[in-house]
Amino acid sequence: MKTSFKYISYFFLMILGISMTLSSCTNDLDVTPKDDDEFLSETFFQDPASYKQVLAKLYAGLYVGGNDGDGKADIAGIGGDFSSYLRLLFVTQELPTDEAIIAWGDGTLPTLNTQTWAPANEFLYGTYSRAFYEISLANEFLRQTTDEKLNARGVDATLKAEIAKFRAEARFLRAFSYVNLMDLFGNVPITTENDPVGFFYPEQKSRAEVFAFIESELKDLDNSLVAPKANEYGRIDKTAAKFLLAKIYLNAKVYTGTEKFNEAAKLSSEIITSSGYSFANIPYKHLFSADNNRNGAQSEFIFPVVSDGNAIRATGGGMSFILHASIGGTMNAAAQGMDGGWQGIRTRKEFVAIFPDETATADKRGTFYRDGQTLSIANVGAFTNGYAVTKYTNVNSDGTAAQRNDIPDTDFPMFRLSDVYLMYAECAIRGAADANMTTAVGYINKLRNRANASTISATDMTLNFILDERGRELFWECHRRTDLIRFGKFTGGDKIWEWKGGTQNGAATASFRDLMPIPAKTIQANPTLKQNPGYAN
Repeated sequence: MKTSFKYISYFFLMILGISMTLSSCTNDLDVTPKDDDEFLSETFFQDPASYKQVLAKLYAGLYVGGNDGDGKADIAGIGGDFSSYLRLLFVTQELPTDEAIIAWGDGTLPTLNTQTWAPANEFLYGTYSRAFYEISLANEFLRQTTDEKLNARGVDATLKAEIAKFRAEARFLRAFSYVNLMDLFGNVPITTENDPVGFFYPEQKSRAEVFAFIESELKDLDNSLVAPKANEYGRIDKTAAKFLLAKIYLNAKVYTGTEKFNEAAKLSSEIITSSGYSFANIPYKHLFSADNNRNGAQSEFIFPVVSDGNAIRATGGGMSFILHASIGGTMNAAAQGMDGGWQGIRTRKEFVAIFPDETATADKRGTFYRDGQTLSIANVGAFTNGYAVTKYTNVNSDGTAAQRNDIPDTDFPMFRLSDVYLMYAECAIRGAADANMTTAVGYINKLRNRANASTISATDMTLNFILDERGRELFWECHRRTDLIRFGKFTGGDKIWEWKGGTQNGAATASFRDLMPIPAKTIQANPTLKQNPGYAN
């Protein structure tokens, strides 16, 4: 069966060594077909440059929602701006928690603020579809780059060796999507390059089976990914695979019912001591500035999602969403390096409470904007209800302007070494044999010293402390929902925050909401899928 690659062509990331602007429709490497049948996979892959272009599309899919920036959306039924992978991860990982709330009333978006979503939620459908879209692209790339295919096309040995590295990266990005699907939705189908191309109903697998597949893939990728720090900035290496494996081990009890804290601790230790990534001994705020790809922050960025205001014209996805939507009220957009605010996302008072009083010796990670903002949120739709957040900025760390003020340069730190320190420390608290408490305290104090926070001792190292410390260090980095579930505090009544459950004072929610529903549209398309317990289609 012929497979159209119409939607491969527009985004060739500059980080992959292809010098071009992603918004252009007239450059030499623009291979957009005149119709759907003109641009077919076999014809496309006759061009030696095509292999890196497809890999670039896979990376670009993390930031933009469609071709031509956010236009020509990849996912039907949801705009390219809303269907950016990074934006959807923020929506699903942050809005249902104490870390964030959004003022907008678009469709079913408000239900994510209150843990009252249903299977018809279009943002959950977008998340599910975006992940599987990335998987389908990776699978087709792997089908088209077998030795048999490459030999038939006369690909030379040098390019074949390069393509072998591309294949490993495609497999990692596929595993990354499966981790998000497993984490959010639980039981999902597994499709690989070995499955047929064309219409068929992929078989739904249990969460434990998905975990086992991901684990096997990530272990195997240690043999084929490039060495740590040996790739271009923005592309992944062996350390990224170890990080993702450590992350699923940290959450293994949730995913499979069996703890793997020892395994998570061992991998974390390996990353910290022998990966070549190093702690960025710079002011905390510089980790999230416009030049965080070159100001020292990059030393601890294991997997950044690259942003470039001139090259990646995503006007509503990725970091453009996070920065624009976090500006409003009396805030000066120019001080954040932006041309305006969308008055959308801010934080809740219960999250603010985990930081010390900013009038005393302040934890510099508490980047809250209070002027004209109320601490409590009486009206979810009013941006001035709830403290705003200035963690991310589109200004260089020396105070100079970024390339432009409508689309930011700020890279998003999907994986960074500070998280590995926190994973190791949590494993130590949980009794992992491969984690040492004294070492763990040292790692946490490195984070706290950078933030100008007081140092701690082993007696402070409790589970409640480490959950709060993860919040202080990693907030708005798309970890909070997963963390709260692991600690048993996402649903139920053990941890309450404003508007949880749909009331201002907050209320306990049902435990079945630890999993999102399989989207109703997805079940309509594949009636063999079974809905998660607690949800009715």
